[in-house]
Amino acid sequence: MPRLLLQPTRIHAHGEPPKVIEEFVGRMNSQTAELSIARMVSPSGWSEPAQRPEFNEYTIVLRGTLRVETDEDVFEAGEGQAILVEAGERVRYSTPGPEGAEYIAVCVPAFSPETVHREA
Repeated sequence: MPRLLLQPTRIHAHGEPPKVIEEFVGRMNSQTAELSIARMVSPSGWSEPAQRPEFNEYTIVLRGTLRVETDEDVFEAGEGQAILVEAGERVRYSTPGPEGAEYIAVCVPAFSPETVHREA
């Protein structure tokens, strides 16, 4: 049965300076474990610790530039571009550019603090 989700749930974001995470579909907002869909708004200079998640993460950049660092490569995904990071890959996200970034992240299965495995 269809459900109208009236608004996203704001989730605490790791990293500095603070960024906004709005979960539209996922464990918090829709009690969906199969996948999560969230809108991120990251300011210039934002970065978070590296992580090794148990989920695939599909990211679509709406504006600005998202830096994605793995053990082997560094990617700069810009407006209209997407990047896929597979489960088990060590990854670190940041928005070092002057405009920050806005992007949509889809995680399969859904994001959870227990399965992201952030480094200290």
